[in-house]
Amino acid sequence: MTVIALLQLDPTVGDLAGNVALVEAAVAKAAEAGADMAVTSELVISGYPPRDMLMDAKFVSECESMSMEVNSPIPLLIGTPLTADKERQKPFNGVVRVDHSRTSKIVGRKQLLPTYDVFDEGRYFQSDDGPGIDRSLQSASVGITICEDAWQHIGEVPSDYAADPIEQLATWQHQGEPLAVSVNLSSSPYHLSKEGIRAKLVRKAASTLGHPFLLCNQVGGNDDLLFDGRSIAGWPDGTIVQGPAWSTGILLIDIDHPDAASWIPLDSNTFKLEIVAPNEQPTHPPKGHDLLSAVTMGLADYCQKSGIEKIVLGMSGGIDSAVCAAIACDAVGPENVLGLAMPSRHSSDHSIEDAKATAEALGMELQTLPINDIHSRVDESLEHELNSGHPVAKENLQARIRGTLVMGAANARGAMAIATGNKSELAMGYCTLYGDMNGGYAPLGDLYKTEVYEVAKAINSRATGSPPITESTMTKAPSAELAPDQIDEDNLPAYTVLDPILEDWIERGIRNPSPLTEDILSRLHANEHKRWQLCPAPRVSNRAFGQGWRQPLASRR
Repeated sequence: MTVIALLQLDPTVGDLAGNVALVEAAVAKAAEAGADMAVTSELVISGYPPRDMLMDAKFVSECESMSMEVNSPIPLLIGTPLTADKERQKPFNGVVRVDHSRTSKIVGRKQLLPTYDVFDEGRYFQSDDGPGIDRSLQSASVGITICEDAWQHIGEVPSDYAADPIEQLATWQHQGEPLAVSVNLSSSPYHLSKEGIRAKLVRKAASTLGHPFLLCNQVGGNDDLLFDGRSIAGWPDGTIVQGPAWSTGILLIDIDHPDAASWIPLDSNTFKLEIVAPNEQPTHPPKGHDLLSAVTMGLADYCQKSGIEKIVLGMSGGIDSAVCAAIACDAVGPENVLGLAMPSRHSSDHSIEDAKATAEALGMELQTLPINDIHSRVDESLEHELNSGHPVAKENLQARIRGTLVMGAANARGAMAIATGNKSELAMGYCTLYGDMNGGYAPLGDLYKTEVYEVAKAINSRATGSPPITESTMTKAPSAELAPDQIDEDNLPAYTVLDPILEDWIERGIRNPSPLTEDILSRLHANEHKRWQLCPAPRVSNRAFGQGWRQPLASRR
């Protein structure tokens, strides 16, 4: 019997001592539980992604030296940056093996360096020419790959690499290097339904290799990237064991007995692992619930890792701000969230009442700050320009007044303002720079409007008291309320029409020719300047605005 522990942890980028402490505490628990070996996620010592910190040779050297000194009672494979072999070369993305009874050793370096979507590893690393092997265990040699090294094997990459590390491991076995198990140290960013792809990956790798294939994934949020955990193991017969999502813990895998797997939580969650029979798929949670867990962890980790304790947001009584308020309360606690209701001459009574009902259900503070007087004085000051200029300027003034109040309150309280806009609005430019786009984080920035409603339903279903999102908020026509009797459909197609067109183009590159599609895509491209100024938003789709969407500003189409 050989038991391998997958340490599903939430490291902080740059906190080397803190990350080492996380690893040491987890591997000690794994050893107490009977593990013979443990494996971390990719670059756990530096945290992932460290980005341009990797250009600091001193930082890379410290990562390597600290990983070599990790205290572990059992053989432990640690993901870490490694220094270059020669001057004027890039570092490696590698694996160090530590064990209290052996000298620490480099046992693997990443081969395949992704340079697409949110990845830019060719900027930071040089690639190795083969997978790794560790022979610490008397009963089992272990094949080693790092994240992308395994994805080539199932074709889930935009273009083929020159090598397939899984096939290389299989060839080594045929040449007399018997392996009992192979592992993959991964920091695989989340997007909807990615777990099904990971199941395909471990099954195919295990089938090719003829032995179990184990993938340890990072969990948590770092800036705009989310990591869902769901560490997973596959066997040649197609059996799968998958760990929980959105939770730190230890997945113990007996490589000979899948049904003996167990999960040791390292947080307050009580999630359980899942054993999946051959020809079946891992359970997919309802879309709204998975998205809610994702963006909540994203905001919570962004605040915790940045030292942010309080949040301020505008609350209009609409669906977006209500959902953001609920997410904020879950992320930092309702006692640390301030909502500002800022009614104008165009605000409806039900909007104010909906905002109050949401705040009361969440147990958060709400202040009402009417903006009519401020609005009138600004109107008077700019009367000549407004009367002779573009009519939308008058609407934008209201959003910018509100943005000023939100930022003022946030500054006064030492808090972070959050922007409440969604992906549909950001795509169409239906948002105001220096107004409702103000904020340090946009929890809904990668959710289409129709997805926001799914998240709202999930919030209400989890509520232990009154549902925070009122029936009125759920059913009334979306409106910015910047003009008399205004609704979003005065300026946009219905979101049920708009969102599929946007998703087809942004995420799949599909452009169905029609006058409506051409108009939508024209507006999409015309508003790129707004998205360049967007604060971080947690990525939940396979192509989000930000790192994975690199469009020029000064261009013609």
